[in-house]
Amino acid sequence: MDTKNGGPAFPALYQASVSGMTLRDYFAAKALPEVIRKYPISDTTTIPEAAQMAYELAAAMIAARETK
Repeated sequence: MDTKNGGPAFPALYQASVSGMTLRDYFAAKALPEVIRKYPISDTTTIPEAAQMAYELAAAMIAARETK
């Protein structure tokens, strides 16, 4: 498993010749709506900052999976 990305999000659908969404991307996509809800896009929180926060949460979720 690629610890940085968590491997493929949907391994049963994954084919070696086709790269798809990583688990990190999937977790970030799931986290982004909550990040935006908590920190609405404005002059203080930009879209790139919200995306960065979502990926930081995704990295934490992958790290938490590795410790169990």
